[in-house]
Amino acid sequence: MSQNGIFNATVCIIGCLILTIHAISISIKKNKRKDEKTLLTFVLFTILHFATYLTFTVVKARHTSDAFILAFYTAFYIMNNAEMFFLFRYAQSYMEIERNRAKTLSVINFLIFALFVALDIFNVFTGIFFTASGGEYLRSKTMIFSQGYQFIMFAVIFLIAATNKKLTLGEKAVFSFYCFVPLTAVILQNFFKGYAIAYLAIIIAIEILFLFLSAQKDKILAMEEEKDKEAQIKIMLSQIQPHFIYNSLSSISTLISIDPQKAQAALDNFTEYLRHNIASLTETRLIPFEDELKHIKSYVALEQMRFGDRVRVVYDIQARDFYVPPLSIQPLVENAIKHGILKKLEGGTLVVKTAETMDFSVVEVIDDGVGFRMEDVNSAENRHFGLNNIKYRVEKTCGGKVTVSSKTDEGTHITVLFYKEGRV
Repeated sequence: MSQNGIFNATVCIIGCLILTIHAISISIKKNKRKDEKTLLTFVLFTILHFATYLTFTVVKARHTSDAFILAFYTAFYIMNNAEMFFLFRYAQSYMEIERNRAKTLSVINFLIFALFVALDIFNVFTGIFFTASGGEYLRSKTMIFSQGYQFIMFAVIFLIAATNKKLTLGEKAVFSFYCFVPLTAVILQNFFKGYAIAYLAIIIAIEILFLFLSAQKDKILAMEEEKDKEAQIKIMLSQIQPHFIYNSLSSISTLISIDPQKAQAALDNFTEYLRHNIASLTETRLIPFEDELKHIKSYVALEQMRFGDRVRVVYDIQARDFYVPPLSIQPLVENAIKHGILKKLEGGTLVVKTAETMDFSVVEVIDDGVGFRMEDVNSAENRHFGLNNIKYRVEKTCGGKVTVSSKTDEGTHITVLFYKEGRV
């Protein structure tokens, strides 16, 4: 075997061993993140890529032909592009790009990838990138363009990382490193023919990616989980207020002698209300909307017990089979009643609606209460609303979105969108 053949085989063997260890570590992890699943796909394909090149290096040392050279390098260029395809998917998943933008980028990625794969196949008949003669690989003057897809997507990843506000400076540096090191190696490999410099660069870049990004992501998610738990506790504590408990129990106490059956029903609702709030402290997963709806109805029944016809509620439930974070809709209902409807002497009507579209499960909470100024939504004084906490939890736990529309003396309309991919 030639000197460059030994070098290439050594790089491939080392690469396969290192990547296999990483693949096993990801595979045995119980609760894999979405970005870890795409990373596993990227790593497994890279192992296949290295193994293929290793096989070629060994076979070429004993046997070669024009057909063999042409077939291998065609597969080689396609695999180079496919590896870039999977890397982009991982980067996109890690950076948590907004879904509509992510879909657009995925389509563009696929179309460019398909174009260059077609060009690689076209090369077999035209030799626009390379040919084979006498069992030797011969590059054409336009060979550098065969790596056009990699150049384009490295640039795209770099730009997305550099402009992504969610990433830390360290994360941006790692993605930049991954873009420039293999890219530089691809260019150098055109001058040092026969040496798999790009493969060596890929191993180094993947190690940096594993050592920094994986640990950084775990740290960030742990911090976000803690922040989510704090937000959840704040919402729960804001809902279980002493005066509400006192007033509810006083009303139930009064009902006992007047209407025992109604008092029993009210006590059941009160128990269910407290149970759901307290259970939410330990619940880390999404829950069925049906459970949140039961909580809503328990709370509404307590308020109707106290305020009678001043609190009128309409349930227009067209969709039920979806999941929500605990205490994500009920606080909106509670705020609508407390800070909207009950601020009017005559009270008002609350509407809770659900619907389903192709991409979303939709929940609407509408009231005809006193409303508020939209500029007050993010005001520090507007703490009773807790909208920022709810928005944060909905976005972080299931990629949803909360929109608010309100007019003074007319009422408030809150829409919560839950992406269907957010089901558990």
